[in-house]
Amino acid sequence: MEEIKHPIAASIFTALKKILQGKEKATKEALICFFSKGHLLIEDLPGVGKTLMALGLSKITSLSFSRIQCTSDMLPSDITGITVYNQHQGNFEFKPGPIFSNVVLVDEINRAMPKTQSALLEAMGERQVTVDGKTHSLPEPFFLIATQNPLEFYGTFPLPESQLDRFAMKISIGYPRKSTLIEILKRGDESPKIKELEPLTDREQVLKLQKEAEEIFVSDKIYGYIADIAEAVKENPHVSAPLSIRASLQLLSCAKTNALFKGRDFVIPEDVKELAVSVIAHRLIVKTESFKTSKKELTQLILEEVPVPV
Repeated sequence: MEEIKHPIAASIFTALKKILQGKEKATKEALICFFSKGHLLIEDLPGVGKTLMALGLSKITSLSFSRIQCTSDMLPSDITGITVYNQHQGNFEFKPGPIFSNVVLVDEINRAMPKTQSALLEAMGERQVTVDGKTHSLPEPFFLIATQNPLEFYGTFPLPESQLDRFAMKISIGYPRKSTLIEILKRGDESPKIKELEPLTDREQVLKLQKEAEEIFVSDKIYGYIADIAEAVKENPHVSAPLSIRASLQLLSCAKTNALFKGRDFVIPEDVKELAVSVIAHRLIVKTESFKTSKKELTQLILEEVPVPV
């Protein structure tokens, strides 16, 4: 990926790199997802920096942060909040849950029961929650980062397709190279340094940058290219269901932000292609009996079949 040229995004990226060594690609994709108003799913082993990424982003941008540690006994109200009776005032009042923050880390999301997982659907899709018949808007910006461990299956509940489709991107931070690991060992644990991070921007600037990304110019060729990718997914013999319209819209949004980060006010095919695997792969419903490789590899094969507009 190219260097980030947008000044605000570049400063955030540089600060996050200091606490997430050797994870530049994952960090940039997370920022693209954030400024595209999407939500992020991180599937990786424990201890690779998922929490550091979420907490560091909230500190640098001066945004509120909540962490939800999922367990099998968690209830939907533990996420959304509850309505309680105020004896002093003689009325019912709503006590918001941890979902009411700008940056929300949902750790080990697949350990929550399906009923509890479903409490996130409205929040992620409509940026609101409904409790006891009353709808409450979530703060803006609202960015949800969920994590799950790909190796542990005991006591977990796989996310359904409708939930996966709410995530604009799914990424893996990855284990550092040996040379990077040596540098990490020399520097020591970076977790305490989170408290020392200074805010580099604020809520208003974040919203402004998200607006800038929305206004990036898209030509008819790019619209056609994204539609061709969606058509190729639908026609692929190894895929049993087409992409949702949400998937195509989020691929477009991420491509716009990618172009903005590169200092352009228009989208080119490379902006789309660079992020297509992270946006599409986790949404594929694959006929496992006919295809034995990973969803990422299948997505890459599909992309190679689609002509790139010139």
